[in-house]
Amino acid sequence: MSAFLIDGKAAARQLRERLAQDVSAFAKRHGRAPGLAVILVGTDPASEVYVRNKVLQTEEVGMHSFEYRLPADTPEERLLAQIDTLNRDDRVDGILVQLPLPAGIDVTRVIERIDPAKDVDGFTIANAGRLATGLDALVPCTPTGVMFLLRNLHPTLVGMNALVIGASNIVGKPMARLLLQERCTVTIAHSKTVDLEARCRQADILVVATGVPQMIPGDWVKPGATVIDVGISRIKQENGTTKLVGDVHFESAVERAGAITPVPGGVGPMTIACLLANTLSAAQRRTEVQSHL
Repeated sequence: MSAFLIDGKAAARQLRERLAQDVSAFAKRHGRAPGLAVILVGTDPASEVYVRNKVLQTEEVGMHSFEYRLPADTPEERLLAQIDTLNRDDRVDGILVQLPLPAGIDVTRVIERIDPAKDVDGFTIANAGRLATGLDALVPCTPTGVMFLLRNLHPTLVGMNALVIGASNIVGKPMARLLLQERCTVTIAHSKTVDLEARCRQADILVVATGVPQMIPGDWVKPGATVIDVGISRIKQENGTTKLVGDVHFESAVERAGAITPVPGGVGPMTIACLLANTLSAAQRRTEVQSHL
């Protein structure tokens, strides 16, 4: 029997519809719409597509979109100066610097230059630390989107065994912390994990974010488990064409899982929707702080 396919496109559309209503209410109350600024350095084709989608969806929910395109040879100091300008701009509630950045630019220095109150990617040390200690924070968008899908699927996550494969600061670590907040029993695995297969077979929730195409075969999946595939890679097939795949071997996993995200159409659409949700949250927090000054 095939698994239930988790429709990330439908869930993202549902979230955007709710956000559009909330953005309209915010604008009526405060006389302005929230604003999201996106900085793109260079002309990476995948980044171009992501930025275009972000701009379109930002405007779709009624937010202001500010787009800044810089050439690939932009000096790091020029990029930092642009961030400083946006930090001071009251029209801007969220700042996103599209990754990856060209070689020679210190990514950590760039991220840390963003005002944590406008860090809608949730990448700054301030927001990561607040999440780690259980305080209110702007949380990275992909793990937030995964939690939205899981809560839609399960009445409660309490007590479930969750395995997160991948320990990045962008997905793996914040994902584990969010699952802990839901009182799951959480394990983080990585490339050096011993007997990964056995750990997968024990997981009620399996979140895979390694960037390695089809790394997890279907027979490693616990029957009835919920499988969240964060990865997306383009691979070449025997006939010379290419196709997008995730980090889980979908065709075999779909026969064992209880529910699974397809690639594409699973986690990806949720990431941008949650970026917009973070922007609205940042606007609401900033307005509240300003009202007390």
